[in-house]
Amino acid sequence: MSLLVVGLSHRSAPVSVLERAALSADARGKLLHDTLAAEPATEGAVLATCNRIELYADVDKFHAGVAELSTLLAQHSGVGLDELTPYLYVHYEDRAVHHLFSVACGLDSMVVGEGQILGQIKDALAVGQDLHTAGRLLNDLFQQALRVGKRAHSETGIDRAGQSLVTFGLEQLVGTDTDTDTASGQDVDTWAKGKRALVIGAGSMSSLAAATLARAGVDEIVVANRTAARADRLVQILTEPGSTGVAARAVEMVAVGDELTRADIVVSCTGATGLVLTADAVEHAAEGRAQAGRGPLHLLDLAMPRDIDAAVHRLPGVRLIDIESLAEASADAPMAADVDQVRTIVSAEVAAFGAAQRAAHITPTVVALRAMAADVVAGEVARLEGRLPDLDDKQRAEITQTVRRVVDKLLHAPTVRVKQLAGEPGGAGYADALRTLFDLDPETVASVSRADRNDGDVKNRGRV
Repeated sequence: MSLLVVGLSHRSAPVSVLERAALSADARGKLLHDTLAAEPATEGAVLATCNRIELYADVDKFHAGVAELSTLLAQHSGVGLDELTPYLYVHYEDRAVHHLFSVACGLDSMVVGEGQILGQIKDALAVGQDLHTAGRLLNDLFQQALRVGKRAHSETGIDRAGQSLVTFGLEQLVGTDTDTDTASGQDVDTWAKGKRALVIGAGSMSSLAAATLARAGVDEIVVANRTAARADRLVQILTEPGSTGVAARAVEMVAVGDELTRADIVVSCTGATGLVLTADAVEHAAEGRAQAGRGPLHLLDLAMPRDIDAAVHRLPGVRLIDIESLAEASADAPMAADVDQVRTIVSAEVAAFGAAQRAAHITPTVVALRAMAADVVAGEVARLEGRLPDLDDKQRAEITQTVRRVVDKLLHAPTVRVKQLAGEPGGAGYADALRTLFDLDPETVASVSRADRNDGDVKNRGRV
């Protein structure tokens, strides 16, 4: 079996295509179910963020796997296969591992070095575990990716190469504010201080936006969400003792129109499939603000598909930054020198992961060999007892132990060495050589693999 990833991201597809291909939580679950139902795949995981959709699978056939995964992505995204195919990329085996590790380190993010992707990888693994679609390979892969990402952030200055998408978006909003002297180097904290903010949504991105705005010094944060309990929970986090200390309150979605007139900054990131803020609603709010003598309305849309009508760009008194404008702004972002160091870490970790997987691949064969040796010892001891019926228990035990020690010593060096060799590139053939040389029953080896895999699934479940 081999690792395969088929996906599209802001690097391969225009935002308009990514927006249409966005997957809801239900669609991701159905996609994983259908992936395992497909013949080439035995494991599956979906990494879906605002700027990427990737389907990971353990497949036994490369070409059939690419065709099946591409078809499934088109099916569940609602974008026709012919239209989607030019934007898809494919990575296989070590290149697939390298890709995910690079993603985990923020090297493939719209804002290089951002750390939010680690939480999204963690969520993807959790979903795969909950739906039992992530087996030993994908559990190992995603958990290692999380460790590699954390290592990159702790051992290098990759954080300096970029910020979170929220911070980057707010910085772009500062740059659109013609009422402030941005040329003097005004930062987000100075710009946001004293303003009122409306956050639409209560998921991880919205929560990050609320916390960022609170730290920047806004006077008040209003949270609107379709599920009131989640909005209340976010408000509780923002206002609990020792937290941000910002004034915060939750409102129902029907109150968003009124809150638009009062807010100076609006950040929206929901999982809605349609528009949350229409151009008419924003225009009405902008007119109300103008009549009240308030400044421009600043909108940051971090949703995919978009929450805010793109036509808002043309409205007077309104500043909108969305994923498309962020993609354009980030294209020219400077790369930090730390990126090279992170790439070195990724390459080393990919090699280590490959060696560990290749070594693990030979383990069932070694276990089966030792099991066969134990059966031979047991058979020979039983035959000896038939020929020497007068042996007492002590003698019988001593003979049995001696024979076992001889077999163990004969097998020790070759089995240790074959595991070392199997961990090297091209080492997969050593398992086949062992099976051939010792005439091991393939079904016995397969049964060891199944038992090992099932045990690994139980141990890995919940380890995120």
